[in-house]
Amino acid sequence: MKIHQLSMFLENKPGRLTEPCRILADAGINILTLSLADTQQFGILRLIVRDWQLAKEALEKSGAVVNTTEVVATEVEDKPGGLAVILECIEAAQLNIEYMYAFTLRSGDKAVLVFRFDDPDAAVETLQAKGINVIDGVELYERARQ
Repeated sequence: MKIHQLSMFLENKPGRLTEPCRILADAGINILTLSLADTQQFGILRLIVRDWQLAKEALEKSGAVVNTTEVVATEVEDKPGGLAVILECIEAAQLNIEYMYAFTLRSGDKAVLVFRFDDPDAAVETLQAKGINVIDGVELYERARQ
């Protein structure tokens, strides 16, 4: 139920984001979602793609250092309090969220969030026990096609 996410550091200068996006485009790899966090000197680009191994290989071939991390994607009701319900489950289980970001995918009245936990296996178990739909890679990629 975990999904592979690619992360890489980018120098915080104009045009630096274009290079990895162009490399992936040239390799025929579509970016399903991404997050970019920055500091004054560098940024961290986090990507979810369908074929993470091919993407990692293409980026590394260009000289990039790419880290692979397991993240968890969940459905959340797209209404006031939807996120609070999930966060309360996570808090009750004393799981630590390292970061999270929204996925551009919607499914009916639900949105999708991506979480990086310090213990993703425990997070999956906790969320599923509370009836929260944890989305695996295959389901996520299929939904992205629609």
